[in-house]
Amino acid sequence: MLRNLKELHDYAIGATDGEVGHVKDVYFDDQAWVVRYLVVDTGGWLSGRKVLISPMAVGTPNWETRQLPVSITKQQVENSPGFDSAKPVTRQHEMEYSGYYGYPKYWGGIGYWGAGMYPNMVMSSTGGFGTQRDIAEEVENARLSAEARDEDNADPHLRSADVVTGYHIHASDGDIGHVCGMLIDDETWAVRYLIVDTSNWWLGHQMLVAPQWIDSVNWADRTVAVKLTRQAVEDAPAYDSATKLLRGDEVRLYEHYGRSGYWTVSDKRETDISRI
Repeated sequence: MLRNLKELHDYAIGATDGEVGHVKDVYFDDQAWVVRYLVVDTGGWLSGRKVLISPMAVGTPNWETRQLPVSITKQQVENSPGFDSAKPVTRQHEMEYSGYYGYPKYWGGIGYWGAGMYPNMVMSSTGGFGTQRDIAEEVENARLSAEARDEDNADPHLRSADVVTGYHIHASDGDIGHVCGMLIDDETWAVRYLIVDTSNWWLGHQMLVAPQWIDSVNWADRTVAVKLTRQAVEDAPAYDSATKLLRGDEVRLYEHYGRSGYWTVSDKRETDISRI
């Protein structure tokens, strides 16, 4: 199911032995467009310290009580590698973080999460926490292994969802609005759509733009260029945040733009992974 990232704001994070804090932001990968970390404010418990929580640790969310259970302890959170929200998260920090919790690397594989499509699938296939096995290296063939090693020292492409909110969206023939939210898949944690507020061009409307339709992002100028025309956007099915987005709605949206649905690509990717 698709969820608005804003829903996660202030969700309580419940460790195995008590609450550790509340979600204040998320970091997503701007190449794969997948949420990699929840930014959690620990409040008075750790004097307002912010920590990163990976979706690999998240269990089944309780959407009614606004809680996210995680398979880690409060002591693990307290002793986890430091994190400064004012600075970029480097690959070196991610490797330290993954090593501390015993997570496999998510980068370098053919799935959203290394060798898998779902973060919980990756953890179950490595035997859970505490293992140092690298799933990505096990499924990568010799041709990709050198590239994977090079990526170990590269900086990841992580962006704050809060920071990206407000970015202006430019069609091929003019401005169409600004980012006001994101819709994510609550199983894969993939970002499926940017929610675009068109009020500065087309009052009272919100539209959806899939990451696959993005031509480029200028992080310095806070702009996103999409491979769409203003007329195509105006004629597209509008998005209503008050109603649940159904697969039929998505099909109509993709058909309007003449694009293949992400679900067909995901199905093929899952099939490829199962053959490894």
